[in-house]
Amino acid sequence: MRQSLRRPILAGFLAGALTLSGSAAAQAAPRPEVIPLPNGFEPEGVAAGPGSTVFAGSLDDGDVVRVDLRSGDVDVLVDNDSGTAVGMKVNQRTGQLVVAGGPSGLAHVYDIRTGDEVGSVELTPPGSFVNDVTLTGDGAWFTDSFLPQLYFLPIGPSGALGTPQTLRLSGPAADTTGFFNLNGIAASPDGSRLIVAHSGRAEVILVDPDSGSSETIDLAGASLPNADGILLDGPRLWVVQNQLNQIAEIRLDAGYESGSVVSTRTSDAFDVPTTVARSGNSLAAVNARFGTPATPDTTYDLVVIPR
Repeated sequence: MRQSLRRPILAGFLAGALTLSGSAAAQAAPRPEVIPLPNGFEPEGVAAGPGSTVFAGSLDDGDVVRVDLRSGDVDVLVDNDSGTAVGMKVNQRTGQLVVAGGPSGLAHVYDIRTGDEVGSVELTPPGSFVNDVTLTGDGAWFTDSFLPQLYFLPIGPSGALGTPQTLRLSGPAADTTGFFNLNGIAASPDGSRLIVAHSGRAEVILVDPDSGSSETIDLAGASLPNADGILLDGPRLWVVQNQLNQIAEIRLDAGYESGSVVSTRTSDAFDVPTTVARSGNSLAAVNARFGTPATPDTTYDLVVIPR
């Protein structure tokens, strides 16, 4: 962990809010807020925590920072010497942060108050890529970007971790012809359906968590190139399209079998965003800046836009 990350990083929002009134305020497009992350951080995952808190993880060494969206304060929650943090989600029920470990094949679970590691579990041997995670009432589901399978980690009411299970996939979700395949993942509120983003196919796909069977969600001919992290938000599905610097808003039907792209959200501050989290009426996305040389001095940030 670089020395600069060992103390809180105090950073105000770079794009200050202008006070407008009357019709001018109604017509003015809200400006995104930009919160600097530590130099060299290489963020990829972001997860909403209690109140105005979000967490972001580092591809570089697996560190996790805690960000206050109101004040812009950033401080280190997890200080790792080595590792990788990719997708992450907060288990509000247990007060834990569940993190996908990328090429290590691991899942990490941390206490969101102290940063202490609750457990580290091998989902698959090193060499594949455990990319993203979503939570259900009884555990966490993870995607693998190289192998046609998902992983389920049981998590008990007290936060105890169970024995992981592998779900073999069939149908379009099992397609491994792309360089990167399964990416973001979301679960229905009752856990009976999973949605995965497939980067190689430029699709979102519905998966049965019992059988592993899958079907492409019908978007009336629309495709989703560079699909990365996703977020299920009621009938909305937010899909981050990283290299396109935009987030697609999809309205899904009740069964998630079809939907339509109703808008795309963009920002001049986006620089290859990868994942998104909801905090109140805002969406927070981290800029991974893929294609920009990653050095200890490379700048990174988190962008907040209206939901």
